[in-house]
Amino acid sequence: MAGRGTRDWDAATYDRVSTPQQDWARPVVERLPLRGDETVLDAGCGTGRVTAMLLERLPAGRVIAVDGSAAMVAEARAFLDPERTVVIHSDLAELELDERVDAVFSNAVFHWVADHRRLFATLHATLAPGGRLEAQCGGAGNVAGFMAAVAEVVAERGFDELAGFDPTHFAAPAETAAILESVGFEQVSCALEPRPIRPPEPREFVRSVCLGAHLALVPERRRDELVDAVTERLGPDPVLDYVRLNISARRRAAPASF
Repeated sequence: MAGRGTRDWDAATYDRVSTPQQDWARPVVERLPLRGDETVLDAGCGTGRVTAMLLERLPAGRVIAVDGSAAMVAEARAFLDPERTVVIHSDLAELELDERVDAVFSNAVFHWVADHRRLFATLHATLAPGGRLEAQCGGAGNVAGFMAAVAEVVAERGFDELAGFDPTHFAAPAETAAILESVGFEQVSCALEPRPIRPPEPREFVRSVCLGAHLALVPERRRDELVDAVTERLGPDPVLDYVRLNISARRRAAPASF
């Protein structure tokens, strides 16, 4: 997963606790209008579980799967069919492909990228004329309660290295739509969708999914303290207030020639 929050994720734990991300992905995969023989870019493939959903929609097609974490890429390469999938280790905002793809899909990734204009311009460049972008990521208001709990723990426990730190960009629909249109997309639709979850294995979910970028800045001797304090603050059966930003857009089709 690329951008400001890029780090070498704990891919094995993420693979085990990422059921919510897989649940969010299914309707986004279903939104893609596919014949079944296309080439699709999975922008931020993680361990490849959602990429496998894409492959089910592409019985005669293939997926180019990209992730910014070397650990995620290693898991994805071990899991996915190498004959139908190319897995690339790259920051999404710096991605360069040797071919144009028919569609771009992304799930739970774009909020880790600091520069959305650069991100969407790069994805636009990967698409063939008329190709579609279907994505979902964290949007405005995402995990606001969780972030407040983290800020309280940081202040109370003296994690000075985390003061003001925020590795995410939870964008609003209007902001996102304006950027998409400015880089050449049309038929743009962006909307928020509340999707609260009860995370599986709450402590490990918090550690590997929510606090990974924070922990990279904290001395190793205090990492468990941060995870335990935040998990305790959330309570024994936490509900995380996820808000997803659904994104649909199309690259303008090439003009007809006569």
